[in-house]
Amino acid sequence: KQWYQRRVAITAGGRAIAYLLGLSYMFLGVNIIADVFTAAIEVITSKTKQIKIATANANGDNGDDSANQGPHFDTIEVKIWNDTVSNLTLMALGSSAPEILLSIIEIVGNGFEPGELGPGTIVGSASFNLLVITAICIYVIPDGESRRIKEINVFACTSFFAVFAYIWLYLVIEVITPNVIEIWEGIVTFLFFPLIVLLAFAADKNFWRKQMEMDGDWNQMQD
Repeated sequence: KQWYQRRVAITAGGRAIAYLLGLSYMFLGVNIIADVFTAAIEVITSKTKQIKIATANANGDNGDDSANQGPHFDTIEVKIWNDTVSNLTLMALGSSAPEILLSIIEIVGNGFEPGELGPGTIVGSASFNLLVITAICIYVIPDGESRRIKEINVFACTSFFAVFAYIWLYLVIEVITPNVIEIWEGIVTFLFFPLIVLLAFAADKNFWRKQMEMDGDWNQMQD
């Protein structure tokens, strides 16, 4: 009996070591895949193209008494991907791919019933990014220095949806259909993603300000 108990104890300990080694091996594989995926995304988003822009004498007028030399264009390189769109789509997908795949695998394996790992992983990762990463970014600023948000419109848009996501999650799980996620709720939740991308892109391009300026110019013309 003592030999059997010792054998069971050794077997349990060996099993724990085997599980730990297997888990570490899987994490290493996920890390390698995520690194390759992120590097591929960086290559895609760094692509540029050449465009021609007209200079002051593009209409053939040099602006002085010199001889007319005809139209002139300068060639510059610009990014194909907008930084805001790439950060909200490709970069976000690359950094969140492991927990998304984990949740999908678990929920499919459980017959579309939530497990103990998938949903908590996604919510926990989002909370970590929202709270801990933001706190670290603020903490590492040297004393006596400050940082300013360059694109305040995009920041306001993404900040609103970051808070709204938790409100919507609470409404779906606790208020609208308690403890049940219906198909229409999943579709509406998914449609919020292209909505935030479009709104953030419009904010990045100052669409609302340009529209207000155009309306102001139109009203002046009417007056």
